[in-house]
Amino acid sequence: MFSARFTLALFALPLFAQPKYDLVIANGRIVDGSGDPWFYGDVAIKGDSIAALGKFAPSSATRFLDAKGQVVAPGFIDIHTHARRGIFLDPAAQNYIHQGVTTIFEGPDGSSPLPIAPFLEKVAALKLGPNFGTFAGQGSIREAVMGLVNRPATPEELDKQRKIARQAMLDGAFGITTGLFYVPGNFTPTDEVIEIEKIAGEMGGMHHSHMREEASHVLDSVRETIKIGEDGHMPTQITHHKIIGKTNWGRSVDTLRLVEEARARGVDVTIDQYPYTASSTGTASLIPQWAQEGGQKSLVERLDAPDTRARIKAKVVENIEFDRGGGDPANVVMASCAFDKSLAGKNLAEITKARGRAVTLENAAETLLEIQHSGGCSAVFHAIAEEDVERIMKYPFAMIASDGEVPQFNVAAPHPRSYGTFSRVLARYVRERHVISLEEAVHKMSGLPAQRTKLYDRGLIRPGMKADIAVFDPATVEDKATFEKPHQYAVGYKYVLVNGKVIIENDKLTAERSGKVLYGPAKPRQ
Repeated sequence: MFSARFTLALFALPLFAQPKYDLVIANGRIVDGSGDPWFYGDVAIKGDSIAALGKFAPSSATRFLDAKGQVVAPGFIDIHTHARRGIFLDPAAQNYIHQGVTTIFEGPDGSSPLPIAPFLEKVAALKLGPNFGTFAGQGSIREAVMGLVNRPATPEELDKQRKIARQAMLDGAFGITTGLFYVPGNFTPTDEVIEIEKIAGEMGGMHHSHMREEASHVLDSVRETIKIGEDGHMPTQITHHKIIGKTNWGRSVDTLRLVEEARARGVDVTIDQYPYTASSTGTASLIPQWAQEGGQKSLVERLDAPDTRARIKAKVVENIEFDRGGGDPANVVMASCAFDKSLAGKNLAEITKARGRAVTLENAAETLLEIQHSGGCSAVFHAIAEEDVERIMKYPFAMIASDGEVPQFNVAAPHPRSYGTFSRVLARYVRERHVISLEEAVHKMSGLPAQRTKLYDRGLIRPGMKADIAVFDPATVEDKATFEKPHQYAVGYKYVLVNGKVIIENDKLTAERSGKVLYGPAKPRQ
């Protein structure tokens, strides 16, 4: 006969043991984001975080995912995107999620929404796929105070810019970017840039720069980027580092030497790049910056003045020959044109011929001026050498970033980097060409950008880190997007997790939307 004490003890026991974890990713080859060698193991997840590494029984988790034959890596972090182009149309950011990207950063090249707080509030209201952070743009800050004028700021204007920069950091920006190639950033003296960037540095942020020049004066531009970090006492980064124009190819030897010398004397300078031999920006990049002062209306007035138009055209001819044109109008391919959608996918040589002109540099420049007079287009420029891409990729302090956007699927002809950057590194440069190791690639796409942006709870497979994870097959992971057919998602991802939730399963998007807005180091914490 049972005693009362035994009966009470029996009923106090649970009928079934409750799983300790929400999810376990088992039997995978863990590449942890640090750059260290891979190892076999299981990853246990509780809530939005990694709870433990080890070996776990299926009964230990509510859901048990078998990753045999797969690489288990931290979710990739893209430090340079133009995601505000499309994030409100596709909050899942499918082009990024399909390549294992779990965090994206907006606000590069000196351009960002201002003020930052209401913009981030709008983003936070979305059902996000990846996590989302932003920088503040120095060009946008300058334009808010001064417009598009080509002169130094007055002391009063500089003080107003400082106040906007400080508020942007308090609102959650991760730093301040510059687009010194673009208007109005190009009109900013270096010392003025430093004064604005100092605000970000004092508040824990970084400087992230599209340099003034990436062609014949690329070395001067690298020196300027280093100077901004050195004199401003802050981390500084050369973004989408490349060497443009055939006559400049190979100069990455010298740019990397300048970076290494700066690091040796204590300057915190790093690099990011995308793995393609073509860039993408507006056709205005072929127009001299002085001609763009005051914006499109002023440019049109200058183009309508014969003498000024001749000066502008001469510079456009030079830029097609020696700069982004790569020496051939066929290298300039329209991505999207608001005033004439039929131009998407056509190159400058084709458009010139269609307008009844022989394809010469001068005639191509005339066509370009007509395009710009109508409002301009975004375009893809084929003017980069594979040798420079690979040399930069091998540099230890270079990370991977797409410079992409969130495109509308099957609309226009965007650069394939929006769909393929991270998968292209894994397929072409790791598996096929052996330019870098798998561990190096994952580090450049996770641990290094996390460290750079001070996301100390992401970017590594470690207990306590947020469970942003990419599980992929190293033998089949691949970018499908091409310049001819860019609207193709990457493949080879068995699972992608954002904050512990499975958002990609067997290359298919699930219903989960677990991305969060991330805030920079100066925002007051609740």
